[in-house]
Amino acid sequence: MLKPREFTQNEYEFVSIDDMVPSDHLLRKIDKYIDFSFIIEKVRPYYSEEKGRPSDPLILFKMMFIGYLYGIRSERKLEQEIRMNMAYRWFLGLKFHDPIPHHSTISWNRTKTRI
Repeated sequence: MLKPREFTQNEYEFVSIDDMVPSDHLLRKIDKYIDFSFIIEKVRPYYSEEKGRPSDPLILFKMMFIGYLYGIRSERKLEQEIRMNMAYRWFLGLKFHDPIPHHSTISWNRTKTRI
């Protein structure tokens, strides 16, 4: 019997990003064994406590790490991949609707900052 599927792309479901990332995923292994918190202390002297926009340098570093690890050479492509890949979002600590840093922010940090 032929029965075309109804389109259900506008339905909402309750899901967990943690449940969507396989337990043996490479990024889970990296997250388990590498503590990236040292980066915050390394970059603290380059951030103002009173001026400027809020920023999370750890997310920016991890974004570039994902790019290097998976061979994503374009910052625009990296931004798109993070928007679509739940494992990347999980690794960065981003929720479904959290904004992803703009690709130009990644480019600026990659070319202008020297630590």
